[in-house]
Amino acid sequence: MAKGHPDINDTTSFVLYRYVPSLPAAIIFVVAFALTTFYHIFQIGRKRTWYFIPLAVGGAFEFVGYIGRAMSHFDQWKLGPFIMQSLLLLVAPALFAASIYIILGRIILLTDGEKHSLIRQKWLTKIFVAGDVLSFLMQSAGGGIQASGTESAMKMGEKLIIIGLFLQLAFFGFFVVVAGLFHVRLQRNGPASQTVDLNALPWQKHLVALYVSSMLILVRSVFRVIEYIMGNAGYLLRHELFLYIFDAVLMLFVMLIFNYFHPSEITELYHKRIAGEKGPHSRHVSDVEMQLQPKNGREVAGGPWS
Repeated sequence: MAKGHPDINDTTSFVLYRYVPSLPAAIIFVVAFALTTFYHIFQIGRKRTWYFIPLAVGGAFEFVGYIGRAMSHFDQWKLGPFIMQSLLLLVAPALFAASIYIILGRIILLTDGEKHSLIRQKWLTKIFVAGDVLSFLMQSAGGGIQASGTESAMKMGEKLIIIGLFLQLAFFGFFVVVAGLFHVRLQRNGPASQTVDLNALPWQKHLVALYVSSMLILVRSVFRVIEYIMGNAGYLLRHELFLYIFDAVLMLFVMLIFNYFHPSEITELYHKRIAGEKGPHSRHVSDVEMQLQPKNGREVAGGPWS
């Protein structure tokens, strides 16, 4: 037991850590999250996928959070690094979720499948991002209250964080249902426009990437809910390994999945399809105008150029 601090094995006392945080593990994930985050920033700038900025910000939260854990290795009783890692690692997945919601909206546009979506495309992102923001704010508020460092504040902060995590689970679970229904209906009935060839579009691989990343975030959120419900002296909070297995590794996979299955492909193909649909229409209008124009090149009274 450190001088002036309670015994970390005393289940009646509230302590920041019930172990000495691992320095090697923290460094590994600082480096891993930094690499994938900077690659995402490069991809966002190169492909102009600005809607993916929240995911990159979430990645930054992750590697800065693990810097906090590395700092805590040298002083597990210091409140600053503890709050830094606790808050940033807690809210980062909410930012990942915001980008995932936007991806489904882009897939719906690409496949011209809005009629198969339980929620209209223009409302889908707004509704789920609004829920995500609410969850983010609840978790952030809980972490902010804990920053005061008192035992009562820690317990009150825990309750707000649990509420925020349940909100995240509810919205994200409903989102997975919406995505699944859209997938089934689109496969069964096809797109609204006959000009859209689903077999020529890579929409299914991006939906699979969305499903996998969603499941990873859901598993992580369930872990966090159980962790906080079990309390400060709970089994999960007394063993650091669980944090790395059910949070760090899963969230790293989410970022790596979207490094590989980057949604810029969806956006580019959608813009090409729209340009292709407008192109023939524009040429058709031009042909009509050419037919109406007199062969001698002079305007005719009452004609389209009068």
